[in-house]
Amino acid sequence: MSRSVKKSPVWTDHRTPGTRWSKRQASKAVRRFAGDFKKGKWYRKVYCSWNNCDYRFFKTRQQAIEEWETSPWRQNRYLTRAEVIQDWEKVYRRK
Repeated sequence: MSRSVKKSPVWTDHRTPGTRWSKRQASKAVRRFAGDFKKGKWYRKVYCSWNNCDYRFFKTRQQAIEEWETSPWRQNRYLTRAEVIQDWEKVYRRK
C-alpha cells in the first residue's frame, strides 16, 4: 500500500449533489451544442464555469487542535486529542 499524502491540507467538495448536478449540466450543454468548436478549448465558452460548485477548504493540524480545544461541541464529539488528529488526517491529509 502506498504511503502518499496530500501536499497541502485541502478538503474538496466533490461529493455533494449540487456539484455533481452542475457538472452534469455543463457536460450536457457541451454535448448538445449544435455549432462547431473553432479551437481546441472553445468548448469552455459554451457553459459558464461560475455555475460549478467547487469548494476547497484549508485547515492545518494546529487549527484543528485549536478548534477542538475552544469548542465545547467538538470536545463532546471527539473525546481525545488523538481522535481529533486522526479525523483531520482522514479528511485533509490522506489521499
